[in-house]
Amino acid sequence: MSIPPPPGPQQPQDPYGPPQPQGPGPYPQQPYGPQAPQGPYPGAPYAGAPYAVWGQGYLPLNRPAPVNGVAIAALVLGVLCFLPAVGLVLGVIALLQIKKRGERGTGMAIGGAVLSSLGLALWVVMLATGGASSFWEGFKEGANGNSSLSLVKGDCFDVPGDSIDEDVYDVDTVDCAGEHEGEVFGTVRLSGGSYPGDAHVADEAEDKCYTLETRYTMDTWTLTDEIDVYHLTPTRESWEWGDRQIVCVFAHTDERSKLTGSLRSDATTLTADQLAFLEAVNALDDALYEEPEEYAEDDLDVNKAWAGDVADATAEQAEALNGRSWQSGARQPVADLVKTMGKAGKEWTAASTASDVDTFYEHYDTAYSYVDGDETVTAREALGLATTPPAYEDDSGGGSGGGGDGGLDV
Repeated sequence: MSIPPPPGPQQPQDPYGPPQPQGPGPYPQQPYGPQAPQGPYPGAPYAGAPYAVWGQGYLPLNRPAPVNGVAIAALVLGVLCFLPAVGLVLGVIALLQIKKRGERGTGMAIGGAVLSSLGLALWVVMLATGGASSFWEGFKEGANGNSSLSLVKGDCFDVPGDSIDEDVYDVDTVDCAGEHEGEVFGTVRLSGGSYPGDAHVADEAEDKCYTLETRYTMDTWTLTDEIDVYHLTPTRESWEWGDRQIVCVFAHTDERSKLTGSLRSDATTLTADQLAFLEAVNALDDALYEEPEEYAEDDLDVNKAWAGDVADATAEQAEALNGRSWQSGARQPVADLVKTMGKAGKEWTAASTASDVDTFYEHYDTAYSYVDGDETVTAREALGLATTPPAYEDDSGGGSGGGGDGGLDV
């Protein structure tokens, strides 16, 4: 008589393994060995049981997913607006990779794609309106060492066009000793964020270049009627590319002719005697240039005050010339000029105290007859300076035959 097996599933005994418990234990026997006690609900661990340890192949909960590298590249290209089409494509690729791989960088991919789209639209507009061509020309001018923006004081140059009177962008710098179309006697840098307007730029050029003219060419007698002053100024378009420079230029009045030799005469090119002489006579010229616009018959007092200023300047510069030890060949010619200046100073003083208009003009005309006279020419010749007196415009307040306002017709 066989004995039935105990209730419950049985497993065959492994002849090579340890004996398996057959009897009931504290917990019901399961097919794959003893199980941990259960908690209050199915699947919950029993109170006091340890938490499960994550095995290899799982990421810890506190480690973030990596950032997609393509998204970073898309954002960089979008911000720089460089190769916008490439930035847009990279943004789309990054979004697909992020969705597939679970990576981070969605915001960067979208931002790069949007910025690249805007940049691409801008490029399309520029191509349609010719803006890209202007950009490239401006870039080439800024990078080109022969751009008009690169001109500095003392440069001599030719222009590719037919005339310097036209818009000048590209120039060819040349040696001042030979023929050239223009010579830079000064530069002025403007300030401000927005373009100030054509009228303002023109006024600034006129005012600033006038001041720089006699600093560069102290021997103003070399500025003949054939020489004119030009201003290379920023335009509204060039202002956008950073052009802030006014270039003051000497050029020939005849666009088909060129200058020969440099017009520079300052401390870098003059001897000590030449420099001292020109400083004195130019200071006197500055006083003459301040002649009032009103005629003496319209405002006698203003003209008398000006005549007094000229008398003071004449006496001061005569003293400066007389107190210097000149080179032997110029000593007597300068002394003769000082005497003439003394005579002119007396006439200017008399004009400054005139009681009526006729008396004023009588002394005014006599005083002006000494200006740039024979004694001045002789002293200049002895010092090796220009000897042809400049032409003067007779458009001032002088009423009779005087030398006008002393302004050079350049």
